[in-house]
Amino acid sequence: MHYYFAYGSNMNPARMGARGLSTVNALAGTLKGFSLRFDKRATGKTGVAYANVGYQRDGKVEGVLYQLERPEDIVIMDPFEGNPVRYGREVFCVDSAQGIIHAWVYVANKALLADDLLPERQYLNHLLAGKAWHSDDYHQWLSAQPCIESERVDSDMNGLIYNV
Repeated sequence: MHYYFAYGSNMNPARMGARGLSTVNALAGTLKGFSLRFDKRATGKTGVAYANVGYQRDGKVEGVLYQLERPEDIVIMDPFEGNPVRYGREVFCVDSAQGIIHAWVYVANKALLADDLLPERQYLNHLLAGKAWHSDDYHQWLSAQPCIESERVDSDMNGLIYNV
């Protein structure tokens, strides 16, 4: 396995660099049969959501397919994604300009899901930083997502490395 599909805040290339995952290439990818949801509860932040994917027959999630230097490099992401407690890591088929690519995808633990959540603006901005890999329609849809407008609290790299 040489690919990781990012659909959430890891679409931000600066965040990926801060987290220390070296990649060979990045290309647009589409996960068909799923929808992007903001239904994963944030730890220690009441009412705050992080991104997740869920099955939806006619849905699609656009994101970034990162080609890893080595297959085992995916474990670098596990602590940031809270694998295996907060998110589990699974393999899905992701469409790309190069055809179908099997890629690691993090999916939220069902016990941590809720319907009454919103992402914070600073978190949503990480997703919007993936604009180069989105269709115009998808990027507009992301831009229109309701969110919690909050003041930016991080003044250093913490906001890139962790979900703060």
